[in-house]
Amino acid sequence: MEPPSTKPLIGIVGPCGSGKSTLMAGLEARGYRCRHIAQEHSYVQAMWQIITKPDVLIYLHSSFETSTKRRKLDWQEKDYHEQLRRLAHAREHANIIIETDQLTADEVLANTLDFLARLDT
Repeated sequence: MEPPSTKPLIGIVGPCGSGKSTLMAGLEARGYRCRHIAQEHSYVQAMWQIITKPDVLIYLHSSFETSTKRRKLDWQEKDYHEQLRRLAHAREHANIIIETDQLTADEVLANTLDFLARLDT
């Protein structure tokens, strides 16, 4: 495994409950440098670029129903759609978008690791 300092800085964005923290933990356990970017809470569309400047941007997506179930969120669908609006710029610029509704945490991690391995070749 190469030293973490030589690995790209990975930014992870997505709506609440999409699996960002879980993915970040899995990547960091494998030596990757990651930043959870709370873009879904920012009115500044390019905050992910301004503050973090990631080399790779991963967008995790989950539906309102899945997000609510995973996080036991007490929110309305309009709140979820507002998060998607705030995430639109990051989604447009993401290197990879992973739909997490039908995937386990291990499958999300495996998909991400496969993608990152292709970047190295």
